[in-house]
Amino acid sequence: AAPEDSPAVSRPEIPPHAPYLLIGGGTASFAAARSIRARDPGARVLIISEESSLPYMRPPLSKELWFSDDPNVTDTLQFKQWNGKERSIYFQPQSFYVKPQDLPEVENGGVAVLNGKKVLYMDVRGNKVTLDDGTEISYDKCLIATGGSPRNLHAIERAGEDVKKRTTLFRKIDDFKSLEKISREAKSITIIGGGFLGSELACALGRRAKDSSLEVNQMFPERGNMGKVLPEYLSNWTTEKVRREGVNVMPEALVKSVSYQDDKVEIKLKDGRVVRTDHIVAAVGLEPSVELAKSAGLEVDSDFGGFRVNAELQARSNIWVAGDAACFYDIKLGRRRVEHHDHAVVSGRLAGENMTGANKPYWHQSMFWSDLGPDVGYEAIGIVDSSLPTVGVFAKATAKDTPKAATEESGTGIRSESETEAVASGATVPAKVPSIPKVPEKGEDYGKGVIFYLRDKVVVGIILWNVFNRMPIARKIIKDGEEHADLNEVAKLFNIHED
Repeated sequence: AAPEDSPAVSRPEIPPHAPYLLIGGGTASFAAARSIRARDPGARVLIISEESSLPYMRPPLSKELWFSDDPNVTDTLQFKQWNGKERSIYFQPQSFYVKPQDLPEVENGGVAVLNGKKVLYMDVRGNKVTLDDGTEISYDKCLIATGGSPRNLHAIERAGEDVKKRTTLFRKIDDFKSLEKISREAKSITIIGGGFLGSELACALGRRAKDSSLEVNQMFPERGNMGKVLPEYLSNWTTEKVRREGVNVMPEALVKSVSYQDDKVEIKLKDGRVVRTDHIVAAVGLEPSVELAKSAGLEVDSDFGGFRVNAELQARSNIWVAGDAACFYDIKLGRRRVEHHDHAVVSGRLAGENMTGANKPYWHQSMFWSDLGPDVGYEAIGIVDSSLPTVGVFAKATAKDTPKAATEESGTGIRSESETEAVASGATVPAKVPSIPKVPEKGEDYGKGVIFYLRDKVVVGIILWNVFNRMPIARKIIKDGEEHADLNEVAKLFNIHED
């Protein structure tokens, strides 16, 4: 028999206790783990992930990976940033992590990932969780970063197996792999959804379709791409841009029913239009994963969804929530829930700091970005909602004003990593300059510009349209929360009239 102290006997595969337990294996959990270890260098952190992979970043799945020249991209998951440098979608390689069974013993602690496991039950009073295999793990501090699952359309759910198996709900690495393969074999793919994900995938597939006989359709109920976010004139312009990428864009399309007939998926719209296609991608939003609320006795927000937490991202005395599943109180902009990569980074990092005693509130606005190919991109911050009044200030673009040029200058492809640290301190509105910015007339080109979103005359959101590496200025304007008599003057802070 093996001696008593041999690892085979003494170390269970799943540690019975984790000082820091992080539920969910995505960006928010990874950011929290890094933050905890930075402040508590000996910390032992256990991440429990339902996925089989190590923590990775999701944006490249709908962005850069589609533009790779490497035929093995679905295996390597390496992408070229717009600046030409290669990187993996995984935050860290296997060697960065310790094995779960070694976590309690390893000198100086570390981060372990338990893959393919789901937390089914939380005993908040007993400070422990139960996994789907019945194992119990106790904790001192716990982070819930369960993210969300993609929504589906009722018409597809009602349509039966033949339609369901020809539908992709796009979220994970496996979804990228399967859709990439389908895009090489199918004759027609139809994307339902006009938001970020739908529009990015439409552009990616449209570009691919230019070199093949693939037909790419995109349909959505709004009048233009990104209609819930962009003011109407910019949404219409974006729709034309997407069409130029080879996509058959169908606005004001409400799906009535979906069926499978004669080897095709048939989508009937409420206005009588019919689309026959081989495969559907449903990109119609995210449902936050809040199943643990019941056993944990945690409040779910009835307006925004997600676990309701305070400004320090705390749900209970030793439970925090970050990422897509957190409905948090922003001390500048009020109660919110945000579904973006950079928010997962910012909120995960803040939760990790607060789990190690920082007691910091959420005020540092996360940003998000969307690129429609290498030539048009925008970065946004705060509350950007097309139902709010907006003021747009535009100028003519130069060759420098593209996502490609911007990342060459900043040296990072995942733009949030370069942006989240910086804060502008000296942003003051300059003295009057004779150039007068204006919204272009119909038919003019929206080369580059700044769009301000207002609530009660105060700027609560900003989109930088083909204006890059200026996010700290935008962040400061929102943080200051002042009324501005002339937003044309404020726009000059962004130097959009430089050549």
